[in-house]
Amino acid sequence: MRILLTGGTGLIGQALCKHWAAQRHELWVWSRTPEQVAALCSGAKGISQLDEIDPSIQLDAVINLAGAPIADRPWTASRRQQLWTSRVDLTRDLVNWMRQSATPPRVLLSGSAIGIYGDCGEDLLTENSTPSKTDFGSQLCVAWEEEAQAAKQLGVRVILLRTAPVLTAQGGMLKKLLFPYRLGLGGRLGNGQQWMPWIHLDDQVSLIDHLLHNDQAHGPFNACAPQPVRNIDFVKTLGKTLHRPTFFATPALLLRLILGEMSVLLLGSQRLIPKRTEEAGFVWQHPNLDEALKHLLRKA
Repeated sequence: MRILLTGGTGLIGQALCKHWAAQRHELWVWSRTPEQVAALCSGAKGISQLDEIDPSIQLDAVINLAGAPIADRPWTASRRQQLWTSRVDLTRDLVNWMRQSATPPRVLLSGSAIGIYGDCGEDLLTENSTPSKTDFGSQLCVAWEEEAQAAKQLGVRVILLRTAPVLTAQGGMLKKLLFPYRLGLGGRLGNGQQWMPWIHLDDQVSLIDHLLHNDQAHGPFNACAPQPVRNIDFVKTLGKTLHRPTFFATPALLLRLILGEMSVLLLGSQRLIPKRTEEAGFVWQHPNLDEALKHLLRKA
């Protein structure tokens, strides 16, 4: 297959490129640093502009994973604009480029996030649940998905992947937690009762590949493990895996004072079920948190 990726130099993108390079797919990565793409993305060709792709080349798929990290800095006005530009505006540009193509790709798999649901407490959520739009993260995801959906007008099969925090010892949330937890400083956030979806990196890669090759797959899919856990259970399981105590707790009030609206990423509750993902026939390699963490941390 001939595949174009955005966000290819990120954790998920690099893992995808490694997976697809082994299958001898032809890969392009649209990047601000195209000179680094070959080394980071298993030999993929880096481009800085979409028009660098020869118009005579028929792409089979576009995988849109681009986006500035949402949890790295507080959501100031300038940071919100950067997050919006790197997701919503970029996706609009991508679809406009596809619109100008004589033969658009058959499928667009566009990233989104479970933040689209907002803080929903104990409510059981599926892909059919209504986005809350009550916080910036949810509003961002809604606008992001709307831009991707515009590709349906071109006859393109559009998949919206609502991704939970991806677990890997090489980066993301888990890597940030390892240092304090190994010092015995880990603990719950707030009261720890908030539901906390997650997914193993291997399953994230396999799910994208599965949906890409499933011609019946379209619309939203929750990329999360089928067994949701509360924050307190995640904390205890990680501590047990690392053989460290988890006595500490970070008060919700302190998190809200420091992070403002961004605190919803840590305190918001999403009891999420991947209903449509299961119905699409996907089988998880790591559905259980205890096993997933042991698998990830045995060499970390």
